[in-house]
Parts: sequence; structure tokens; C-alpha cells
Amino acid sequence: MTPLNVPNLITLSRIILIPLIVGIFYLPDEWLSFSAKNVTACAIFVVAAITDWLDGYLARRLNQMSAFGAFLDPVADKLIVVGALVVLLHLSRVDPLVALIIIGREIAISALREWMAILGQGKSVAVAFVGKLKTVGQMVAIPLLLYHDPLFGLVDCQWLGTLLISVAAVLTVVSMLYYLRRALPHAL
Repeated sequence: MTPLNVPNLITLSRIILIPLIVGIFYLPDEWLSFSAKNVTACAIFVVAAITDWLDGYLARRLNQMSAFGAFLDPVADKLIVVGALVVLLHLSRVDPLVALIIIGREIAISALREWMAILGQGKSVAVAFVGKLKTVGQMVAIPLLLYHDPLFGLVDCQWLGTLLISVAAVLTVVSMLYYLRRALPHAL
């Protein structure tokens, strides 16, 4: 299967959206108000999150699964989360420890998966349910933190986003320990 099929192009579009999320906040205020920057960055992140679901769905539906797509999809996921967390750190909307935990886990687990693949034990660190929960927590928290303003005058997005990203950080540690426990017998 050619690497540039429809699902892989959608995954690549997710990577292309990262500089847009970051760049929005560097636009002059005369071009876009701070509130409009929040809304725009949030909308771009939501589109990126939807493409995460869409590329996998289309790959299965169109029978266009590929090794390149299997590699690129998790890379795109990690890059979009890390890019958004860097922006949120810059805006003082996420605790540095929380961002460090999430980013550090992503690096550690990526390295662990690569090591296990070299040992022929890649399936021992396949995606688990707790990892999926962590991802859902992040994908809901980050748009709330990017949006930042009260939603419909009812929901304090900063408070709710902070709560959810904190839960995601706890799930991040739990999932990392789970993957390490699964890999350890195969690594020794």
C-alpha cells in the first residue's frame, strides 16, 4: 500500500495543524483579539482531534492500513498534544509539572515501544484501555484550556480543563507503570 493514501494524508494534516495552533497566539492583537485567538486555537485542536479518529476509521473502512500509517498516527498524536501543551505552558494555563509528566511519559513510552519492537516483543506494550482513557482526558482538557473563556457563561473552562488535565496526568503515570510492568519480563 502506498504511504500517501487518504488516511495517511489526513494524519499528515494533523501535523500541519500544529504550527497553526502555536502561531495563532503570535498574531498581532489588531488582527485577532485574544479571545478570538483562544477560540481559533481551540477549534484547530478539535479538528486535529477529529482527524485522529477519522484517519483510523478510513484506514479500516477503505482497507488502506499501512506500516507508514501505523508509525505516523501515534507520532502525530504526540506532536499535537506536545505542541498544545507548550502553548498552554507559555500562556500559564497548565502546571509545568503536569506538562512534564505528560510529555515525559510520551517520550518514555515511545522509547519503550521501540526497544520492545527491537526485541521482537512489540505486542507486550500494545495500546491498553488506560492509555485510551488518558488520551480522551487530554483531548477534552486541552481544548477547554485553549478556549479558556467561560463557555456559554456557565462552564469555567480553565477550572474544568485543569481538573481534566490533572486526571489525565494521573492516568499518564498509571499507564506508564502498566506498560513498564508489561515490558519488564520481556526486557530481562
